[in-house]
Amino acid sequence: MSRVGRDRSEESIKGLKEFDSKIMMKKHWLQILECKYLLSRNAIPGWYGIPHPLTSLMVFCQNELYHVYNRGNNKQQIFFIEDNYIYFLKKVRKFILPCCEILSYCLMPNHFHFLIYAVEQTIRSKIITGQEKNILSEGIRNLLQTYTKGINKQNNSTGSLFQQNTKAKIISSLDHGITCLNYIHQNPLKARLVRKIEDWPYCSFPDFIGNRAGTLCNKKLAFDILKLNPKTFYDDSYRLLKHEDIEQLF
Repeated sequence: MSRVGRDRSEESIKGLKEFDSKIMMKKHWLQILECKYLLSRNAIPGWYGIPHPLTSLMVFCQNELYHVYNRGNNKQQIFFIEDNYIYFLKKVRKFILPCCEILSYCLMPNHFHFLIYAVEQTIRSKIITGQEKNILSEGIRNLLQTYTKGINKQNNSTGSLFQQNTKAKIISSLDHGITCLNYIHQNPLKARLVRKIEDWPYCSFPDFIGNRAGTLCNKKLAFDILKLNPKTFYDDSYRLLKHEDIEQLF
């Protein structure tokens, strides 16, 4: 092939790559817009299959923050002894952590909260019993089902432990993300379970302030995404949250 021919061939290949890149970028933004539209309409794409009662209509978009939460059926207690909290977190590490980045969490006697960041793995799906289902939704379902089975065995009980429809609320702004992080950490303080946030061992706050070296949460990512100031983080975590800001988390 002549030099001119090679140059034209290279230009054609470069052009095709640029074209493919533009197409992929367009598809990416279309997917985000579709995802946000479905969230606003409380709908779910058909390829996610029929939602399980424990996971509800959860749709995830890559590179977005989500407040994931649920509580005991009829507001009943879900954690009874210290080992229950530890057992639940082990299941979180097994079923949830491989599917997303966990930025913060808090386990309360009758409910739980997580702030997560959706990555590429979060929006993937797999075939289960002939249906294509979201990986994270399935992870949450497995978490709650296996935990419920363990508690029912412990308490010699039967039936549902959690409310149907675990919620995954998209966090629409940086300010709401910071509010969500602080709200999650302030839960035990507001419930008067402790006098200081760091005294509650079943949340990520002790890790954030260096009192514990937990690895469940990606603290560096949380500081980067939410643009948190390490020097003022402790004091900022205790600041009073506005009711109207908290409402945006649910």
